[in-house]
Amino acid sequence: MFSLVFTRRYSMAHRLIADASSKCAIPHGHNEQVIARIQPVAPQRLDGDANMVAPFDRAKARWHRFIDDRVDHAFQLGERDPMIDWFRAHERERLSRLLVTPGDPTTEMLAACFMAKLNAFLAADGNGLHCVELTVEETPTNAVTLTGDPADVLPALGGGGWWVRADDSINDLAPS
Repeated sequence: MFSLVFTRRYSMAHRLIADASSKCAIPHGHNEQVIARIQPVAPQRLDGDANMVAPFDRAKARWHRFIDDRVDHAFQLGERDPMIDWFRAHERERLSRLLVTPGDPTTEMLAACFMAKLNAFLAADGNGLHCVELTVEETPTNAVTLTGDPADVLPALGGGGWWVRADDSINDLAPS
């Protein structure tokens, strides 16, 4: 079966607070890369004319726009991080730039959330494609790859979160 593979770079900052003694509890940043492998939901023969699974520009446009406009330079925090309350009190206008995950925003969590989000985009586009593998390279020497269904590894949350919706959201912080 053919796969289409797309790569995008972005810059980010985060902190991981579950282990308070970790050096990652201090806000810091990375220049990351996300690599998505997408395939047709049902295998098909090439048509003898255009001979494509899907045009690259159509298959990747929405995903790349999401990474460029929403994920690039976002501050990634876990949903219980007290910095969210600080932003609510002091910089409400920046709440939309917080990428919020259930628990710490680890590379594993990002891979699962990103794969679920990409699959929501692909399903909404109705082009018969889905993501079968997603890699997040945190550094040139550290990466996480997820294959399969992200719902199998994401925490069980009633109703899901921003990662299951085919919109540009990166958090579920209620505006007020």
